[in-house]
Amino acid sequence: MLTRRDVLKLGGADGSVLFVRGRAQPSAANTLHKPVGEHPLICPYCATGCGMIAAAQEGKLVNLEGDPDHPINRGQLCSKGEAARGFVESPYRMTKTLYRAPGSDSWEEKPIDWMIREIAKRIKETRDKYWIRQDDDGYVVNRTEAIAFLGGSSNGNEECYMFIKFARALGLNYIEHQARICHSSTVPALGESFGRGAMTNHPIDFKNADVILIEGGNPAEQHPLTFKWIMEAKDRGAKVIVVDPRFNRSASRADVFAQIRVGTDIAFMGGMIHYILENGLYDEYYVKNYTNATLLVDPEFKTATDLDGLFSGYNPTPDNPNEKGVYDRSTWKYQIGEDGYAKRDLTMTDPHSVFQLLKRQYSRYTLPMVSKITGIPEAKLKQIYELFGSTGKVDRVGTITYAMGATQHSYGTQHIRAYAVVQLLLGNIGRAGGGVNALRGHSNVQGSTDHALLYHILPGYMPVPDRKFPTLQSYLEAKTPKRLLPNAPNWWENLPKYFVSQLKAWWPDVDPQISYHYLAKLGPHVGGKPDGSSDYSHHALLHAALAGVLKGMIAVGQNPAMSAANVNMARKALDSLEWLVVLDPFETETAAHWKRPGVDPKNVGTEVFFIPTPVWAEKTGSITNTGLWAQWYEKAAEAPAGTVDEMYFFTKLVEELKKLYAEGGAFPEPIVNLSWPEWSEEQAVAWAKEINGFDLTTGKQVASFTKLKDDGTTAAGNWLYSGSWTEAGNMMARRDSKTDHPAHIGIYPNWAWCWPVNRRIRYNRASVWFDSGQPRDEKRWVIRWNAELEKWEGDVPDGGWKPGTVLPFIMKSDGLGHLFALGLKDGPFPEHYEPWESAVLNPFGQQNDPVCKVWHFKDLDVYGDPKDYPIIATTYRLTEHWHTGMMSRNVPWLLELQPDPFVEVGAELAKQLGIANGEWVLVESARGAVEAVAIVTPRIQPLKIEDEKGARVVHQVGIPWHWGYMGGGARPESAGNALTPSVHDPNCFIPETKAMLVRLKKLDKPPKKIDLNYGVKG
Repeated sequence: MLTRRDVLKLGGADGSVLFVRGRAQPSAANTLHKPVGEHPLICPYCATGCGMIAAAQEGKLVNLEGDPDHPINRGQLCSKGEAARGFVESPYRMTKTLYRAPGSDSWEEKPIDWMIREIAKRIKETRDKYWIRQDDDGYVVNRTEAIAFLGGSSNGNEECYMFIKFARALGLNYIEHQARICHSSTVPALGESFGRGAMTNHPIDFKNADVILIEGGNPAEQHPLTFKWIMEAKDRGAKVIVVDPRFNRSASRADVFAQIRVGTDIAFMGGMIHYILENGLYDEYYVKNYTNATLLVDPEFKTATDLDGLFSGYNPTPDNPNEKGVYDRSTWKYQIGEDGYAKRDLTMTDPHSVFQLLKRQYSRYTLPMVSKITGIPEAKLKQIYELFGSTGKVDRVGTITYAMGATQHSYGTQHIRAYAVVQLLLGNIGRAGGGVNALRGHSNVQGSTDHALLYHILPGYMPVPDRKFPTLQSYLEAKTPKRLLPNAPNWWENLPKYFVSQLKAWWPDVDPQISYHYLAKLGPHVGGKPDGSSDYSHHALLHAALAGVLKGMIAVGQNPAMSAANVNMARKALDSLEWLVVLDPFETETAAHWKRPGVDPKNVGTEVFFIPTPVWAEKTGSITNTGLWAQWYEKAAEAPAGTVDEMYFFTKLVEELKKLYAEGGAFPEPIVNLSWPEWSEEQAVAWAKEINGFDLTTGKQVASFTKLKDDGTTAAGNWLYSGSWTEAGNMMARRDSKTDHPAHIGIYPNWAWCWPVNRRIRYNRASVWFDSGQPRDEKRWVIRWNAELEKWEGDVPDGGWKPGTVLPFIMKSDGLGHLFALGLKDGPFPEHYEPWESAVLNPFGQQNDPVCKVWHFKDLDVYGDPKDYPIIATTYRLTEHWHTGMMSRNVPWLLELQPDPFVEVGAELAKQLGIANGEWVLVESARGAVEAVAIVTPRIQPLKIEDEKGARVVHQVGIPWHWGYMGGGARPESAGNALTPSVHDPNCFIPETKAMLVRLKKLDKPPKKIDLNYGVKG
């Protein structure tokens, strides 16, 4: 069958255009006046990584369509992708550099050169005035807590790498971006479980599964072209299970659907773990050989079953007033033998073995108990557990996929850990069609995380030095792990090579022993502000502004006035800044926080610099999708006059700062000695090559991170991306979608490039028999050992050693997948806790996560009582809109599809409250309110639950969070995050934006839309 594109290649209905790759060729019948160039792009919305082909004429975009050669989307696009040309041509795009003086009610247009000079002055004045060489305890920390950098997930990898290099050279610790508030719990959960904190497989791989569990996500809505591969699996006979508070679009295509009470996911997964163990559904070979089930734990360790929801070592009286308690984790460790290695019991019968402790931990999670907690009937639970448990066999495989419904909780890390435990028990990690697969929400949130726009990591997930390590040697000795089993590869032993190479990429002319001191050190905030801890995360950043510690902030492509939990607090924090720099294609709520309804601009003293930027189609670079594929895209169109490219802006800003610091200032060396390429239209190439790394003695690009050294002779901006741009060229720009794996599992090794070392399925050594290296599942084999040629075939093996030599989880110091976690703050096993705001008592004893972070700042961080707010609420995304709405509400085509904020209300609850379908209602929490259209629907049913208060019915509502007071569809009270609380997971400080208590009341009349008031006009 000919596709639309095939027709175009052959000639349209009128024979007018013949398309070939790269340029449209005019036919003799109807000659075009100008040739139309074609450019490959990657969709700027979710992280599925769909390909596009852009056609441009005289620098203007004239067509944008799905790329038929792209192996993920095969020419298809979702509604946002189809409307992406409307994003480029949005009437709301800004094209003037604007300045807002403190207390002013209007913008002033200023030239970009003036803006750069003034911003450089603000940075230097603030940095110098508030520079901290030594902290209160006398440690040398070389940092400032007065400046923050925020954002970057919609920018390309090269831009994000540039941002972090800039921010670290300034000595900032307040460095954050979207990942903190959307998927940060994924990283410690998967990292602790497997070794890497990212998706184990990739979108196409869903087609290989026999059973797919969707829990904590809605890919049909949020990632439609990923969902296509789930449907392909179903067409081949796979079963799809959806567990969600709402009957959503994914559920409409499921074989089994269960409605769950918001915030009870760990109870649901704990019940599955119990069922698998009790019924012997686990893969015994895999569990014994590839997990830490056989390792022996300290005899003093106690499970939450032993201590009514707590683990051994709990201290309820912390020093930090924003945490409920802390754990002494000294018993959360293995028993170590005289040989220095962890002790094992291969029979798994020792009561201190991880396997027996796991059974004890989940002995309470019976079908009746889980049903009482979650509201899911016992028969439905059993059906799901049996179906997914059936994948614990060699010839069957299951995958679990999730998104922010799983991550954004005060126990989000442990929720995802529960997925990992199930998949390790069933032997589903490292296999085609298996894994724990986080679906990320921004086009490059994976890449921006890889490049470490977060306070606690450096590019490639290397830890930021702490004040306790005064020298490079002390840092490397402390952070380089020792192997716990003799056949554990313990790949992090290579940390010195990667860390030193990064220092040489940033300061190539400086001895690494010296440049180590250029990095700001973590440690308690000077003066105990804002909270006396080492938390520089997204919420802490905002509280630092409220406390007067943080003076200035640079925000790039991020909109905390909408995306932060408890946004009324966040907006007050923006009011508290002395200066704010915003780079964005649109005038966001953050840039215009002083314009928001109910606020007098005269009372807002924040000086604001607004820099309008190009959009993705007007730039060149790479982005990394949720499956870790780094894909190169080409500039297709010229940016509107007046916009300022981010690379140009930061290059000129660095040049200005170098000039200022050459004359003196606080600790000028990191800035003066910083390497930075000169501005050019091709600067993205220079950054990409630096990220990959090169040999300083020859100037040649390294082929992979195995070529990096710790002697100062190699430089690499991000060791994980070594191999992305080698002497052979740009691996990210490869476009071979014909070549696949011999088993046709859909890895397409010659399309783009995937970290690490182009491996498409992580931990794939766990898919083979340990001694022979032969696939356990012949039908869907990923790698296999060719004994005749003495090499691995198929995907790039996760460690190139011969079979029978090393364990498969090469990033872990024991080489094993972790059922028992050693490094998390709230427990080695996932335990069910209620959300911070809950109308239900936890029958397991401990109500909330005992060490979660709970903020209290005056009247801005408040929490709801179930007597006043009896309804459970959650937030979610729509297909037609995207996050804070700036890239979708400003596209008229998308706004027309979903013009108004709404709340989904069950029919029974609506009847109780006297609310009719289509009426406007006010949704209130203890922190704020949202005006929304009531959608009365059977998609949300009342749930029967049982606790100490007895059996009763609870009601839930669902609210999209895309609307705000700027952009298309603007209304005064419409931000879903006005409702969400200031409570955070203790491992990663992700906010609990998926569970809160609210009340509803009917409005007398619809709220008025806000008249947009853009730019210098006011």
